[in-house]
Amino acid sequence: MQYKLGKVTPALIHLVVLGVFGALLNAYKSYLTTEDGGKMFSLDLQEWGSPLQKVLRAQPIPQGSEVLIKLKYCGVCHSDVHIRDGYFELGSGKRFQMQERGMKLPMTMGHEPYGTVISAGEEANDVPVGEDRLVYPWTGCGQCPSCLAQMDNWCMQPRYLGIQRPGGYASYLLVPDVRYLIDVGGIDPIFASVLACSGLTAYSAIKKLQPCSLTDHIVIFGGGGLGLMAISILKALGHERIILAEIDEKKWALAREAGATMLINPQRYEEAIEQLKSVTGGLWGAIDFVGATQTAEVALQSLRKGGRLISVGLFGGEIKLPTVTLAQRALTIQGSYVGSLPELREVVELAKTGRLQPLPLSTCSADEISGVLDQLKLGQVHGRVVARFD
Repeated sequence: MQYKLGKVTPALIHLVVLGVFGALLNAYKSYLTTEDGGKMFSLDLQEWGSPLQKVLRAQPIPQGSEVLIKLKYCGVCHSDVHIRDGYFELGSGKRFQMQERGMKLPMTMGHEPYGTVISAGEEANDVPVGEDRLVYPWTGCGQCPSCLAQMDNWCMQPRYLGIQRPGGYASYLLVPDVRYLIDVGGIDPIFASVLACSGLTAYSAIKKLQPCSLTDHIVIFGGGGLGLMAISILKALGHERIILAEIDEKKWALAREAGATMLINPQRYEEAIEQLKSVTGGLWGAIDFVGATQTAEVALQSLRKGGRLISVGLFGGEIKLPTVTLAQRALTIQGSYVGSLPELREVVELAKTGRLQPLPLSTCSADEISGVLDQLKLGQVHGRVVARFD
């Protein structure tokens, strides 16, 4: 059987040429937006409470306003201990499950990413290709009033990196928009990476203590990475009376170096309250980076009239306080969750002045992240650990 080709017209030739050209153009675009042979690895949580698993996959190609980052560093945050476990304790035997927050497995964790801008989608503008940037990870839906006001961290449909979107425990990362990239030129990149969570969270909580005097007494509960960062920020802002409440007295020396002027052990409940009341005459402010029932109670017992408790920590506990006491003492109890995009820019500018001193930092390889999370869970990490992606 023989087939005869129809008449080949110039129009047909034109269509064929356009099709071939389009295919070549798409292939070239794909080549431009990929490195390492178009492959990447990620460290994924595949089962709640289990070690992270290394997975090889194709590099993502940015679409629309998205930006592709090649990771250099990503901070290993204590919050990831709870996220890996799959829940947060709420007290009285209750738990808040990460599944209820829209986190689905498998998921690439990590929410303190720093890296080099590789490429961007066709709708992205002013993309700093080839330059290093810190990434704001607390991204939202992009359309609600909170997101439009650059308060993505208050979005009711969050799309946080490392929780609802793939995060920074990987060789490459997709960022939803170039506006989430922060220029941290002049800051040590290892220190810069922890500013997106530790620095931002501490700074936002401190802002909620305002208005207060630089001579007002402020107590920080918890001497881990967040607590040390808060002490450094308070000192950089000019505060003179900074108290650390920490049960592990091995951490006291680091707090003193960071700028703490008084150290107490909140586990000695009555003694701690007496110390705070007798020495300070009543606290103006307390920032609780632990979030346990006892730390909150020590703080509330020690505040003077009009004092403020800023609750940040996610250890898990409950606050029991008579409403009459709340009114008569004019107390403020406020939660604080990470911080806004403008606040991250502010803390970065503070770091650029040189007044904000880096807290103790160490690095680990990507393959060591799960082990670091285990150490964090046991309270064996002093300062912060940052994963490097060589």
